[in-house]
Amino acid sequence: MDTGVIIAIVVAALILLAVLWFAGRKGRERRYETRRHEAREIRREAEVGRAQADKTRAEADVQSAEARRQEAQARERAASADEQHRQARERHIEAAEKDPDADPDEAGAEFDRQHAQTSTAGTAANGTDGDQSVEHYEHTSEPGVETERRFERDEDGEVVRDEQYEQPRGDR
Repeated sequence: MDTGVIIAIVVAALILLAVLWFAGRKGRERRYETRRHEAREIRREAEVGRAQADKTRAEADVQSAEARRQEAQARERAASADEQHRQARERHIEAAEKDPDADPDEAGAEFDRQHAQTSTAGTAANGTDGDQSVEHYEHTSEPGVETERRFERDEDGEVVRDEQYEQPRGDR
């Protein structure tokens, strides 16, 4: 073979290798770009999922705060009811002290018996006789609406029932 033909074959082989090398490099860059695009899509989906999780967490935090506020309000109302009960008992005893035919100790005992019967009847009617569950009843009247709320906690303090009813009020 002639030297010129050998040189031409070597040059053609080098050019062919260079073309194959550049084609391989371009193919690899396309694969990398496709992977980068897929990774961006996955990151975007993950960001949307994180935003939804943050929203759900925020809603849960708001709901938890509302539950704590309502529980604090229920404790305040229970304390107020206990204070009103104590004052009513004292007024019954005071009335018995002024009445020449009544005994203050007996009036206090009668008041306690009546209050105990009311409390016992309430728990027996609710089917909670003997267990450690607590039922809370709340009735509020606002202009235009009356609201009743009942919730019950079991012996572990977990809410097992929570019901709220609203009824429009007619002008009286």
